[in-house]
Amino acid sequence: MSIAGAPIARIVVGVDGSEASVEALRQAQRLATPLGAKVQAVACWEYPQMYSGYVMMGIEGFEEGARKVLEEAVAQAFGAETPANVTSTLIRSHPREALIDASREADMIVVGRRGHGGFGGLLLGSVSSAIVAHAHCPVLVVHTPEDGFEPARGS
Repeated sequence: MSIAGAPIARIVVGVDGSEASVEALRQAQRLATPLGAKVQAVACWEYPQMYSGYVMMGIEGFEEGARKVLEEAVAQAFGAETPANVTSTLIRSHPREALIDASREADMIVVGRRGHGGFGGLLLGSVSSAIVAHAHCPVLVVHTPEDGFEPARGS
């Protein structure tokens, strides 16, 4: 499989700890394995905005919390043995900007769709919508099985 004649070598996956992002990791690995591609799981964190120069109390721990979410999502997707081609990256940035920036060097971006069923479930979230609109490479938006979509197994 290739995109515009170039082989797919690097797939970036946005991870936020949701079941949709865990499924995105699984599907990215499913695509990467036969291609010999690398999968980069990316989680993001930011400090909350400060208002009028006042620093909010109790704002520590965001980086550590995001790191834990990333580690748990990778473990949930792959179990105790993370595949050798999967790496994890923690970025201090808003997910939208970080993933669009990562798309400049990626061959594909994979994100999960966090719909809530009914009409609202037909819509993409703000991050996945931004990635679809602004990424510099192809984007795969993955549904979770609970959304009524059952990914094909095997082949």
